[in-house]
Amino acid sequence: MAKKLDLSALPERIGSRYPKPFDAPCQTRRALSLTDAAGLSLIGVNIVTLPPGAWASQRHWHRKEDEFVYMLEGSLIRVTDDGEEELNAGDAIGFPAGKEDGHHLVNRSDHDARFLVVSNRDGTDSGEYSDIDMRFGCLPGKNRYQADGWAYFRKDGTLIPRD
Repeated sequence: MAKKLDLSALPERIGSRYPKPFDAPCQTRRALSLTDAAGLSLIGVNIVTLPPGAWASQRHWHRKEDEFVYMLEGSLIRVTDDGEEELNAGDAIGFPAGKEDGHHLVNRSDHDARFLVVSNRDGTDSGEYSDIDMRFGCLPGKNRYQADGWAYFRKDGTLIPRD
């Protein structure tokens, strides 16, 4: 029987997995992964908190994973090729898989912002970062959800070593 999650007992991830220097704008990002705690494997669910000035990610797009964002509190700016849009508590937005329009969320306010992110979990997903020389994906024969399966590459395919 499913039981209510105790969010206060979940480990908080701070920062990103990006290699330096691409991790800098995301260093104060905080995230709670609800997926594993709930015993889920087909969808990803996270609550993300961005302090003032923080980015949720580098501007990116996914080949195989849809992303859905629901604003819980605060204000963020959504940045895509089409420009910028303010998102506030109660707003929702989706980013379809395969659409080569990099997106990210930035907190330009004076207060923390919190949002829920939901996506399908495709172990072979890959994608690119629109503004930097980096893409993401799996190492050959690996699944992105294996500890050693996720990797970052230059756009020419050169592996970016982990720090």
